[in-house]
Amino acid sequence: MKEPQRPSFEQIYLDLAFTLAKRSTCHRLQVGTVITSTDFRKVLAIGYNGNATGLHNGCDRDEAGNCGCLHSEENAVINCDAPRFTEKMVFVTHLPCAQCAKRLINLGGVKKVYYGLDYRLKDSIEILSSVGIPCVSTPFKQNTQAV
Repeated sequence: MKEPQRPSFEQIYLDLAFTLAKRSTCHRLQVGTVITSTDFRKVLAIGYNGNATGLHNGCDRDEAGNCGCLHSEENAVINCDAPRFTEKMVFVTHLPCAQCAKRLINLGGVKKVYYGLDYRLKDSIEILSSVGIPCVSTPFKQNTQAV
Protein backbone atom coordinates (compact mmCIF):
# COMPACT_ATOMS: atom_id res chain seq x y z
CA MET A 1 0.00 0.00 0.00
CA LYS A 2 1.35 3.39 -0.96
CA GLU A 3 1.85 5.79 1.93
CA PRO A 4 -0.13 9.05 1.62
CA GLN A 5 2.02 12.07 0.80
CA ARG A 6 2.20 14.16 3.94
CA PRO A 7 2.74 17.90 3.75
CA SER A 8 5.87 19.24 5.43
CA PHE A 9 5.54 21.39 8.53
CA GLU A 10 6.88 24.27 6.46
CA GLN A 11 3.98 23.85 4.03
CA ILE A 12 1.43 23.50 6.83
CA TYR A 13 2.54 26.72 8.55
CA LEU A 14 2.78 28.63 5.29
CA ASP A 15 -0.77 27.46 4.51
CA LEU A 16 -1.82 28.72 7.93
CA ALA A 17 -0.20 32.11 7.23
CA PHE A 18 -2.20 32.37 4.00
CA THR A 19 -5.39 31.41 5.83
CA LEU A 20 -4.72 34.04 8.51
CA ALA A 21 -4.13 36.64 5.81
CA LYS A 22 -7.80 36.31 4.89
CA ARG A 23 -8.60 38.14 8.16
CA SER A 24 -6.62 41.17 7.00
CA THR A 25 -8.58 44.39 6.56
CA CYS A 26 -5.93 46.03 4.37
CA HIS A 27 -7.36 47.04 1.00
CA ARG A 28 -4.09 46.59 -0.91
CA LEU A 29 -2.35 43.45 0.34
CA GLN A 30 -3.44 40.70 2.72
CA VAL A 31 -0.48 39.27 4.66
CA GLY A 32 -0.28 36.63 7.40
CA THR A 33 2.51 35.50 9.74
CA VAL A 34 3.03 32.44 11.94
CA ILE A 35 5.87 32.11 14.44
CA THR A 36 6.66 28.56 15.61
CA SER A 37 9.19 26.67 17.66
CA THR A 38 12.07 25.21 15.64
CA ASP A 39 10.75 21.68 16.15
CA PHE A 40 7.40 22.88 14.69
CA ARG A 41 5.48 21.53 17.70
CA LYS A 42 4.29 24.90 18.99
CA VAL A 43 2.75 27.95 17.41
CA LEU A 44 4.21 30.82 19.42
CA ALA A 45 2.31 33.68 17.77
CA ILE A 46 0.25 34.70 14.76
CA GLY A 47 -0.47 37.97 13.05
CA TYR A 48 -2.13 39.53 10.03
CA ASN A 49 -2.06 43.08 8.76
CA GLY A 50 -4.73 45.59 9.59
CA ASN A 51 -5.56 48.59 11.71
CA ALA A 52 -5.04 48.69 15.48
CA THR A 53 -7.56 46.99 17.76
CA GLY A 54 -10.55 49.25 18.35
CA LEU A 55 -9.97 51.41 15.26
CA HIS A 56 -12.04 51.05 12.11
CA ASN A 57 -11.43 47.85 10.11
CA GLY A 58 -9.78 49.40 7.10
CA CYS A 59 -6.82 51.35 5.84
CA ASP A 60 -6.27 54.96 6.88
CA ARG A 61 -4.98 55.85 3.39
CA ASP A 62 -4.64 54.19 -0.02
CA GLU A 63 -0.89 54.78 -0.49
CA ALA A 64 1.25 51.68 -0.92
CA GLY A 65 3.62 51.48 2.04
CA ASN A 66 1.69 54.18 3.90
CA CYS A 67 -1.82 52.80 4.35
CA GLY A 68 -1.63 52.99 8.14
CA CYS A 69 -2.07 49.26 8.75
CA LEU A 70 0.13 47.38 11.18
CA HIS A 71 2.07 44.71 9.31
CA SER A 72 1.39 41.03 9.98
CA GLU A 73 4.95 40.44 11.19
CA GLU A 74 4.60 43.41 13.54
CA ASN A 75 1.39 42.00 15.00
CA ALA A 76 2.97 38.55 15.38
CA VAL A 77 5.96 40.07 17.20
CA ILE A 78 3.58 41.97 19.50
CA ASN A 79 1.66 38.73 20.14
CA CYS A 80 4.76 36.62 20.79
CA ASP A 81 5.46 36.20 24.48
CA ALA A 82 8.24 33.62 24.04
CA PRO A 83 11.56 34.81 25.48
CA ARG A 84 14.27 36.15 23.16
CA PHE A 85 16.40 33.04 23.73
CA THR A 86 13.64 30.70 22.47
CA GLU A 87 14.55 29.62 18.95
CA LYS A 88 11.86 30.46 16.41
CA MET A 89 10.84 29.86 12.80
CA VAL A 90 8.80 32.51 10.97
CA PHE A 91 6.35 31.88 8.13
CA VAL A 92 5.05 34.86 6.16
CA THR A 93 2.82 34.96 3.10
CA HIS A 94 5.04 37.67 1.57
CA LEU A 95 8.71 38.57 1.91
CA PRO A 96 8.92 40.93 4.90
CA CYS A 97 9.68 44.61 4.35
CA ALA A 98 12.96 46.04 5.73
CA GLN A 99 11.31 47.38 8.91
CA CYS A 100 9.63 44.04 9.65
CA ALA A 101 12.94 42.26 9.07
CA LYS A 102 14.40 44.49 11.79
CA ARG A 103 11.44 43.75 14.07
CA LEU A 104 12.01 40.01 13.57
CA ILE A 105 15.70 40.46 14.40
CA ASN A 106 14.80 42.28 17.61
CA LEU A 107 12.30 39.54 18.53
CA GLY A 108 15.35 37.36 19.11
CA GLY A 109 15.87 33.69 18.46
CA VAL A 110 14.68 33.73 14.84
CA LYS A 111 16.53 30.96 13.00
CA LYS A 112 14.84 31.13 9.59
CA VAL A 113 12.17 33.11 7.73
CA TYR A 114 10.06 31.31 5.13
CA TYR A 115 7.92 33.31 2.71
CA GLY A 116 5.53 32.38 -0.07
CA LEU A 117 5.38 35.43 -2.35
CA ASP A 118 7.80 38.22 -3.22
CA TYR A 119 7.32 41.77 -1.94
CA ARG A 120 7.99 44.79 -4.15
CA LEU A 121 11.23 45.50 -2.24
CA LYS A 122 13.77 42.79 -1.42
CA ASP A 123 16.23 44.59 0.88
CA SER A 124 15.03 42.53 3.86
CA ILE A 125 16.86 39.47 2.50
CA GLU A 126 20.21 41.23 2.93
CA ILE A 127 19.22 42.68 6.33
CA LEU A 128 18.24 39.26 7.70
CA SER A 129 21.25 37.57 6.11
CA SER A 130 23.61 40.12 7.69
CA VAL A 131 22.70 38.74 11.14
CA GLY A 132 22.68 35.08 10.06
CA ILE A 133 18.96 34.60 9.48
CA PRO A 134 18.29 32.81 6.18
CA CYS A 135 15.24 33.95 4.25
CA VAL A 136 13.80 31.10 2.20
CA SER A 137 11.33 31.45 -0.66
CA THR A 138 8.81 28.63 -0.35
CA PRO A 139 6.32 28.82 -3.21
CA PHE A 140 2.78 28.63 -1.87
CA LYS A 141 0.87 25.53 -2.94
CA GLN A 142 -2.58 25.51 -1.43
CA ASN A 143 -3.41 22.09 -0.10
CA THR A 144 -6.57 21.03 -1.90
CA GLN A 145 -6.52 17.44 -0.71
CA ALA A 146 -9.77 16.42 0.97
CA VAL A 147 -9.50 15.41 4.61
